Amino acid sequence: MTDLDIAQAYEPKPIEEIAAKLDVAADQLEFYGKYKAKLPLSTAAGAKQGKLILVSAISPTPAGEGKTTMSIGLHDALSKLGKKSLAVLREPSLGPVFGIKGGATGGGHVQVVPMEDINLHFCGDFSAIESANNLLSAMIDNHLHFNMEPRLDPRSILWKRAIDLNDRALRNINVGLGGKTHGMPRETGFDITAASEIMAILCMSLDLNDLKKRLGNILVGYTVDRKPVFARDLKAHGAMTALLRDAIKPNLVQTLEANPVLMHGGPFANIAQGTNTIIATQMGLRLADYVVTEAGFGFDLGGEKFLDLKCRAAGLAPELVVLVATVRALKYHGGQDLKELQNENVEALRKGMVNLEKHLENVAKFGLPAVVVVNRFPSDTTEEVEAIIGECAKLGVRAVSSTAWADGGAGSVELAKAALETIEEGNNDFSFLYNLDVPVKDKIEKVAIEFYGAAKVSYSSRAELDLKRIQALGMDQAPICMAKTQKSLSDDPNLKGRPEGFTFHVRGIEIAAGAGFVIPLSGDIMRMPGLPKVPAAQNIDVDSKGNITGLF
Repeated sequence: MTDLDIAQAYEPKPIEEIAAKLDVAADQLEFYGKYKAKLPLSTAAGAKQGKLILVSAISPTPAGEGKTTMSIGLHDALSKLGKKSLAVLREPSLGPVFGIKGGATGGGHVQVVPMEDINLHFCGDFSAIESANNLLSAMIDNHLHFNMEPRLDPRSILWKRAIDLNDRALRNINVGLGGKTHGMPRETGFDITAASEIMAILCMSLDLNDLKKRLGNILVGYTVDRKPVFARDLKAHGAMTALLRDAIKPNLVQTLEANPVLMHGGPFANIAQGTNTIIATQMGLRLADYVVTEAGFGFDLGGEKFLDLKCRAAGLAPELVVLVATVRALKYHGGQDLKELQNENVEALRKGMVNLEKHLENVAKFGLPAVVVVNRFPSDTTEEVEAIIGECAKLGVRAVSSTAWADGGAGSVELAKAALETIEEGNNDFSFLYNLDVPVKDKIEKVAIEFYGAAKVSYSSRAELDLKRIQALGMDQAPICMAKTQKSLSDDPNLKGRPEGFTFHVRGIEIAAGAGFVIPLSGDIMRMPGLPKVPAAQNIDVDSKGNITGLF
């Protein structure tokens, strides 16, 4: 059976029954049909009480290693053990759904439903983000057309349009063609919605007022005499906030075991911060005793950003990091060919263990305890799984396997017990990787050298110019959000395992003044992906009764 077959065979509970498990009354819900609802920002106001568990992973294979699946499995398992648990996850983007990687609702018997709704349009949050983004674009071009003050230099405009699809043809475009009545001709482009600064802002905002302030702080471009122009200077932030009035509210759905899940926000981790909204996480900590959340791609990307960006801004402190590993990923990092990963190869697996070891070292840099979970696939042999657990034991780290994909929450009970035991031990001395009061270059080098394993960092002439702009804007003490490949600890996707002695290349640094951080760019990472030769969209269809097929 496919993930979709399993999800469609489940009869969801009415969403008010799911809300009741969190002591949220039905009259507090804003219903989006029978099985989805938004929670008002006033829900469960008060001090946070719950314990936060962060799920991250080793450097993944192109197919991903199942962080969302393991997060849902852990949540269901904690619920089986009688704990008041809640998973707080990101929403899927249509780019991966129609591309190659798939959606973000888990897999097998640990999924969030209604799966089709969540993976396609859900509650309209991405559409609202896209509209707010493109409203600002329209107001910028209108400002240029009427030559209004402040006098924007069209060559300096930083803001792009957004669409929630993989479409390489939109990376670089010309607008304003067709004569003087159609606007000012200029070069621009599109970002995928998950990479829009509006998405980053929504996920970093503390409340509606903070959202509006951050939207006003978006750096649009510069005047002809090189003075910065912000969205508030165009009087765009009020209308943008109006478009996001409902999108800022977290969405309540359920697992296949009828346990509550909040899904809210969806930035990618290789080009953005890779974590759900601060609002949803804080709400979850007020509603449940244990909150399981995930951060995108490997711990070097989503994990670091969750801790250095989100936790710093929100005053959060996780109790534990659960690091997802797979037999196939470790063999991949040990040199086994991608097409041969289903074949047993303990030697390659042991060679690839250096990748897991480095991620565990990085977790320790934050002063956090870790538990390793092996997301077990049918092709994994007992010898391979036991080799991982044995190597982790040598490192002094608890490691267990999970069969949640096949067995639901019952397949992760051992993981839940290991997580609870580790939290009980209290070996937590959480601190950030870097201080904010050091220059941006120092922060970049701290992450690149200590966290990724680089020998040094090089900066292009554009990056050096961007550093001067950052200083001029007074953002030198902002945190950093690295944009790099997810396929390697380095900035080169071809360097597997644990690369060492490499140079980390920074080709530019984007300024996300609204989100409150700067984005060093490395490698060929792009904000608008393209579709593969055979996109997943070719397999998706709808029958005469409206039933969707081919969605994973």
